[in-house]
Amino acid sequence: MAVCVQAVLLALPGQGKVWFARIFWRGVGRILGLRLRLLGQYARHRPTLFIANHCSWLDIVALGGAVPGCFIAKAEIAKWPGIGLIAKLGRSIFVSRSRDTVAREQKVLERRLEQGDNIILFPEGTTSDGNRVLPFAAAFLTLAFGPARPWVQPVTIVYDELDGQQIRRADRPEIAWYGGMDLAPHLKRLLRRRALRATILFGEPLPPGSYPNRKALAAALEQIISQNAAALRQGRALPSGGVVQT
Repeated sequence: MAVCVQAVLLALPGQGKVWFARIFWRGVGRILGLRLRLLGQYARHRPTLFIANHCSWLDIVALGGAVPGCFIAKAEIAKWPGIGLIAKLGRSIFVSRSRDTVAREQKVLERRLEQGDNIILFPEGTTSDGNRVLPFAAAFLTLAFGPARPWVQPVTIVYDELDGQQIRRADRPEIAWYGGMDLAPHLKRLLRRRALRATILFGEPLPPGSYPNRKALAAALEQIISQNAAALRQGRALPSGGVVQT
């Protein structure tokens, strides 16, 4: 049913397709037993680049339900059975980043921003083990200096409760999906769990021109998100105002 509704909304003007995608991801989260604790608020500026750390395919579900934005996905995902269809209905932008296509793909991304779409970026370029944030690649932040002049907001996501208990370091491979892990066994193990909580911290939105170049911006965002992720993992004090969604 949800697939049919979103397929219709994609053909219509307006923001219906954006908001329904969030409803869809929240529904998937409920099926997986995923709760969200949101600290702060996502930027209301359009367009905005949401820059987040990345440790699992679950990040898509969590962030998709928390913010109105499009994900950038690898081109081959479009061909995956089931998942490819879900990604397309979620208005993902597929890129290969090969030398032959990079210029064309960059224009597609810039056009989406100019049309008012927000984009969710994972500048680590891959998933971590959940115990650290990997170095940010400055190339991913080229869009921040394009003609659309988007705002940029750091977003930190950490999974901090599993079956009602605080997650320990040894528990993180249950959630993180990295290296050569197969998706099906990882999903099967996760579905055996009763409940999982992700805390998402929205940092201060940065207006266009806050940093002189993409390297400086990447370094600043990496530092902000790394520090926030460490604080969340260790249960240290953070800004108040979180809202728990079930």
